Amino acid sequence: MKVREHVPLGPLTTFGVGGPARYFAEISSEAELLEALDFAWQHTLPVFVLGGGSNLIICDTGWQGMVVHLATRGIREEQVGAQRQFTVAAGEDWDGFVAHAVARNCAGIECLSGIPGLVGGTPVQNVGAYGQEVAETIVEVRAYDRGAKEFVTLSAAQCGFAYRTSIFNSIERDRHIVLSVTYKLTPNGVAMIRYTDLKHHFTSNVKPSLEQVREVVRQIRAAKGMLLQAGDPDCHSAGSFFKNPVLGSAEFEMLKPALDAVGKPYAVYPAAEEDVKLSAAWLVEQSGFYRGYGEGTVGISSKHTLALVNRGGATAEDVQHFAKQVQSAVEEKFGIVLQPEPVFLGF
Repeated sequence: MKVREHVPLGPLTTFGVGGPARYFAEISSEAELLEALDFAWQHTLPVFVLGGGSNLIICDTGWQGMVVHLATRGIREEQVGAQRQFTVAAGEDWDGFVAHAVARNCAGIECLSGIPGLVGGTPVQNVGAYGQEVAETIVEVRAYDRGAKEFVTLSAAQCGFAYRTSIFNSIERDRHIVLSVTYKLTPNGVAMIRYTDLKHHFTSNVKPSLEQVREVVRQIRAAKGMLLQAGDPDCHSAGSFFKNPVLGSAEFEMLKPALDAVGKPYAVYPAAEEDVKLSAAWLVEQSGFYRGYGEGTVGISSKHTLALVNRGGATAEDVQHFAKQVQSAVEEKFGIVLQPEPVFLGF
């Protein structure tokens, strides 16, 4: 393992902003991880684990600690009853693994195609899109427990999955370093067509193949600027910047008059128990923002209202300022404080 100093972090993220890491180590094995953590301990350094950088905003002054960049590789699979289990190293490209599973004709994550980032990040945020989320397929997560200083295996129940959350980004934030994730998928399974855009595309009674669903999902993401493609300026983002707000039934009833007063149809999605989920994009649009909004270094994607983009030369401070502008407008109109999805490092 080689420890480097003053490594620029902005180029390692999809948003492309932020300063350098004081120390940086690329990790390709569990032994190297222990070496890096020992280095950090000896120098009294905080540690941040960097994956694909697709959901990350780094402070302009950078990170004055140790950045551990996971570069582990490997996919192992086995048949367990009627399910096919895939144990995937945290450093594997997520969309690459989805493509692998679809090629093996195993259903369960086909609607999660095109999401940037690495496998290790998927349980942290309970990644989801187009009617699926990884919590539906995760069997267990192998991780290093920095508190207990040991390797552990956590069941799906122990991960505490909820909408865009887990113990890894909430009650036990920064405690575990995800090393591999085991998913259970269904061989020869039927593709999930839950999301409205997919239902509109697949209108016939003929069940689409997993490969067809994967391709359409990627097309939809590309149309919204949510698929990393060379030459697309809308790709310099962190994807959906704000979470869809989840409200209790009583909260929703109180908010309903303000929603109805807009005079435009809005969608309400079921959430856990009796909660409901609203579209953050709709709230942003009705608060005065639109696709392509903004003239400075940070604006809104020309393809999707929920994606903030770096138009060139943006700083992390610019991103933070623009995000607060959007949040303030939504709160003033609807009384809802939108919560950002990206991780903010060094602020």
